[in-house]
Amino acid sequence: MASHDPPRRRGVVPFTWLNRLVARADVQRIAARLPVGRTLARRDGAEIFDLVQGFVQSGVLSALIELRILHRLMDGPRAAADMAPASGIAPDRMEILLQAGAAMGLLRRRRDGRFRIARKGAAILGVPGLEAMIGHHHVFYDDMADPVALLRGEGETGLAKFWPYVHGAGGTVSEEDAARYSDLMAQSQALVAQDTLGMMSLRGARRLLDVGGGSGVFAAEVAARYPALQVSVLDLPEVIPGAERRLAGLGLGARITCVPGSFRDEPLPDGADVISLIRVLYDHDDATVADLLAKVLAALPPGGRLIVSEPMSGGVRPDPACDVYFAFYTMAMGTGRTRSAATIGAMCRAAGFERIRIPRPPRPYVTSALSCVKPG
Repeated sequence: MASHDPPRRRGVVPFTWLNRLVARADVQRIAARLPVGRTLARRDGAEIFDLVQGFVQSGVLSALIELRILHRLMDGPRAAADMAPASGIAPDRMEILLQAGAAMGLLRRRRDGRFRIARKGAAILGVPGLEAMIGHHHVFYDDMADPVALLRGEGETGLAKFWPYVHGAGGTVSEEDAARYSDLMAQSQALVAQDTLGMMSLRGARRLLDVGGGSGVFAAEVAARYPALQVSVLDLPEVIPGAERRLAGLGLGARITCVPGSFRDEPLPDGADVISLIRVLYDHDDATVADLLAKVLAALPPGGRLIVSEPMSGGVRPDPACDVYFAFYTMAMGTGRTRSAATIGAMCRAAGFERIRIPRPPRPYVTSALSCVKPG
């Protein structure tokens, strides 16, 4: 009878026996008494406990943001008793919160018992959109309360309601909802735009169409860096008024054209020699992505270029941000999924693109990027 076990590759150490030993309680006890084993056991134990308590750290971070503790400590060190009244929290519990923030490296505890903000805490305030991202996480926390139910696709998720556009809601999305998610995307998109344009030059391009461009953050960054480039933003009709107001406020109302439309229901407008999809594909299932890529190909002239930028799976080298946070976030949205750059490249190639280019991202937890060209 033929074996169905995968062939063992030459040179690969079989770790199964070792893992079975490590998983035994008696072996762990023996290892803890030996110098090398004790070091490994302590390191593994600390890292495992960090995983176990991760949800508590997220809750502490959420409380620090909601109560504006980091902001209030920017003015100088404060005692827990001084911070408590304005927060409506008892002094002893405020002490616990501040102590936890210090344990997480966001605060520092002074010898006199007061707390000051640490460099890492100050950095949170300096990252565009990070506070807004943390602030909306209560929705994601609810969806992750039963991760097995989420994996099985049981019930409706909060993030699916929070981001209604991913389901092709079109005209059923209110302007209020559109403004809410557009504002969150706008706040988080500045770093994405900067990293994307650091990886992808637009020299020589004549006109760029940013599909699903929201309130125009990426388009505005492009316009600032390339004054001669014509720039357009396409998004749902409910999103466009907010984009026009924002761009007018930046003095870019005459530089950037806003086009109402849905890439699900209509062909893309032609005329652009570069089309960008910034944090778009990972919101949608494979069929929607394949359809969109076909529309991009049809709208581009021969030699025209597509730019894709979004968090991407590490593929054969799992990424700690994209293959954990973004993978489950898009799952909770109900339609999307994180894909590796290789997978996106294969989908682009299947759509008819060539010359796939995948630069090394400076910050994969912010975004990765890919470009390809329509044959000409």
